[in-house]
Amino acid sequence: MIKEIRARVLLSSVKQPDSWFGLKYNMNLYRGCQHQCIYCDSRSECYQIENFSDILVKANAIELLRRELARKRVKGAIGTGSMNDPYMPLEAKLNLTGQALQVIAEYGFPVHIITKSDLVLKDLDTLRQINQVYAAVSFTITTADDDLGKKVEPGAPLVSRRFQAMQGLAAHGILTGVTMMPVLPFIEDQEENIAAIVARACECGAAYILPWFGMSLRDRQRAYYYARLDELFPGLRQKYERRFGNQYYCATPNATQLEHVFRDLCEQHGIATSIQPYTPEITAQLQLF
Repeated sequence: MIKEIRARVLLSSVKQPDSWFGLKYNMNLYRGCQHQCIYCDSRSECYQIENFSDILVKANAIELLRRELARKRVKGAIGTGSMNDPYMPLEAKLNLTGQALQVIAEYGFPVHIITKSDLVLKDLDTLRQINQVYAAVSFTITTADDDLGKKVEPGAPLVSRRFQAMQGLAAHGILTGVTMMPVLPFIEDQEENIAAIVARACECGAAYILPWFGMSLRDRQRAYYYARLDELFPGLRQKYERRFGNQYYCATPNATQLEHVFRDLCEQHGIATSIQPYTPEITAQLQLF
């Protein structure tokens, strides 16, 4: 189901400092997500999204964004993609993210987009305009294998298409890289998988890879994830239950080793393991003589 709603506020402040993505504000234009990744934490009860397959479109989002940006005194980075993908298939028709980026460009704000879609390329011209201030696009990639990616992220474009889009953005000077998170225990936590992601990211012009060797599991999300494990990876659910019980943070059993391997590979390929955040220009105060 796709339904329009009216929001009261669009931009939320991010707790500072944001050591992950360097954001000041967060923006969600939709609720729910068509990508339906089996591990998505946004299904958790705390987010109060009754049916995550229903897509709620914030019909007044552009009006709100324009009003809120006009009142902002601090030009910090605006992030989008934390609760849903701003480039889910519906965006190709509605162009809500595209319109929002045009407003952000108009007001001279920096932006950081997190996505699993090559649809971001439709807004390349606007991103190039925003990049006069600062623009970053991070592609969530947790496996280098298209077949496995289609299992765990059934509604998202193939991983190979994301890498191609990354290459296209990098070729036009857009800061781009990988959010390698989550790394699913017993599914994606092989050294070969991590090495393949790093190597392909390097080939496609990634400036950084942000890793998280594990996943989150809580309340309603856990039930959904376990049901998908029963369907896609029979017998694996029991392994999760024995290893993690009711833990929220579930690190891969070999997280420490993967971390070492990952950092060595990134150093070899010249890829950063953190993002260069937006830093506002400091205007020197004129001295009076």
